[in-house]
Amino acid sequence: MEEDRSHTNLPTKTLGLDADLQKKHQAMLDRLSNRHQARLDTSLARRSDSANSSESTSSFLSRFSASKQSIDSQLADSRLIATSDPSRLRSHFANISSSISDLEKLVAENSYFLPSYEVRSSLKTISDLKQNLEILNSELIPKKKFSFKNKATAKKELPKEPEPIKPDTVSVSNFKLPNSPGFRNKTNETLVKKLRGTEIGEFTLSDLESCEVRLIGCCNAVFMNRLTNCKVYMGPVIGSILIEGVEGCVFVLASHQIRIHLAKGCDFYLRVRSRPIIEDSNVVRFAPYCLDYEGIEMDLEKAGLSEETGNWGNVDDFKWLRAVQSPNWCVLPENERVGKVRTEDIGS
Repeated sequence: MEEDRSHTNLPTKTLGLDADLQKKHQAMLDRLSNRHQARLDTSLARRSDSANSSESTSSFLSRFSASKQSIDSQLADSRLIATSDPSRLRSHFANISSSISDLEKLVAENSYFLPSYEVRSSLKTISDLKQNLEILNSELIPKKKFSFKNKATAKKELPKEPEPIKPDTVSVSNFKLPNSPGFRNKTNETLVKKLRGTEIGEFTLSDLESCEVRLIGCCNAVFMNRLTNCKVYMGPVIGSILIEGVEGCVFVLASHQIRIHLAKGCDFYLRVRSRPIIEDSNVVRFAPYCLDYEGIEMDLEKAGLSEETGNWGNVDDFKWLRAVQSPNWCVLPENERVGKVRTEDIGS
């Protein structure tokens, strides 16, 4: 009888085992489904984060580049302010310092999603801006030397400073020529001026066509406007050179600051302390300064330009804010450069 009972209970046990297996099987399928869904969600989240990060990086680079260009413009204006209104220099430098601090904060606030190389590059740029500000500050606002004063001693007459550049003459976008010595309204002429030993502070070149200009010696500032198919060979300039509306020209220039507006199809051979600035210009090429004449080393020393900085190839295009190279300028290929130019050879 017990044997019969055991046979009778077999189907019930088998059914119970089948139900348990089905439950376990279903639970395993649920786990696999949940795991698969979790992987899909993670993958989608990563793609979303990647897209957001890419957009954020692009937005950061755009803001960083615009801020840097603004600071570069302020730095470039420092020498002009030093000659036109020196009392503004301290507040001008304070504003630049504040702008650099804001740029530093921008990097710090966005560093969590930026690629490491972008962070390094941004910090290097900020370091360079600080260094340029420090150089200008020490150069244009020198520290007073300590000395004991003797009240009974008569005050020495201070040397006359060069005439300041009027504020309305320094705007490149609204170019107004100062009433200074220079060459104007000439065609197909060789124009030579020896500046050494003269008291000329500013010099102007305006409305020249197919002319060759040679300026030997130093002056404080040079203004050029509306030059076509000209060659300009110039000794060192202690301050700034402003150029506007030139086409098909060759310039050999040395200066602390050079700003170029509306230039087309021109070659520039430069030695410059700060980065050259171009605006609304195209098909312009750059190479190192190549002028030579008797006494030029002494003139370069006097102008503070005896050392080659390499900035002739570090051009800032104020109308090109992208991180890639501006298409408006390039380095002049070595096989197309004119080589060393001596004034006695010019025009021969």
